[in-house]
Amino acid sequence: MYYCCGVTEKGIMPHNEDALLINGSVIDSGSSEQTAEAPFLAAVSDGVSGERSGELASRMCLEMLRDKGVSDISRLEADLMDVHRGLAGYSESDPETHNMQATVCGVAVDADNRIFTFNVGDSRLYRFRGGRIRQISRDQSLVQLLIDEGAITTEERRTHVHRNIIFPVLGNVKSAPQIDITELAGGMEYGDLLLLCTDGLSDYVSILDIEEILEMPKSMKTRLHLLVDKALESGSKDNITVIAIVYTE
Repeated sequence: MYYCCGVTEKGIMPHNEDALLINGSVIDSGSSEQTAEAPFLAAVSDGVSGERSGELASRMCLEMLRDKGVSDISRLEADLMDVHRGLAGYSESDPETHNMQATVCGVAVDADNRIFTFNVGDSRLYRFRGGRIRQISRDQSLVQLLIDEGAITTEERRTHVHRNIIFPVLGNVKSAPQIDITELAGGMEYGDLLLLCTDGLSDYVSILDIEEILEMPKSMKTRLHLLVDKALESGSKDNITVIAIVYTE
């Protein structure tokens, strides 16, 4: 059994280009809280900045993914490619949504409670265990490539001139995305927490601050709202979306 809680907030932006999926629910405003049994999906999606109809792209991305379900984990990559083609096809049919795109980062829990992570873009997945947080996903971005090559440090990521350049994501009409899918090593233990978030949170809240807030003796919904508040206090100029998944038994 898993407890899932998510919050999505437009922040200082005029509209929300983020959305979240928990089990069968896709929302782009407010919060969602539920208990889920395997199999299920949870994911966050961020409409790509600078592309038209980002808010439509993120919601459509998660709705199409939800409708695919998780009955056959071996089809996960094919399902995500179907979502990519669906977004691209829709955008090519309407000049108002031309080249709309979206990131996606999530977890798929199969009927045997195996957990698979998937990622396209720079939204993130962390695992919180024993009071410490570790990033599980790998950003598909130019600055991550520069970090891997040793050209810049992790601390320089936030202010780098090319920090907003990411590799092709779902819906890109010119290039197919690279879909990262991995079974979560070690799975989840009792009390573990998986944290999914868009870059409106991860770019502005430090690992230490995330750990401190998640350790607080408060409800999960309150802790997630505190993470959102921390991002806004730290100057986040983006939408902010976060999901917590806790293994309960």
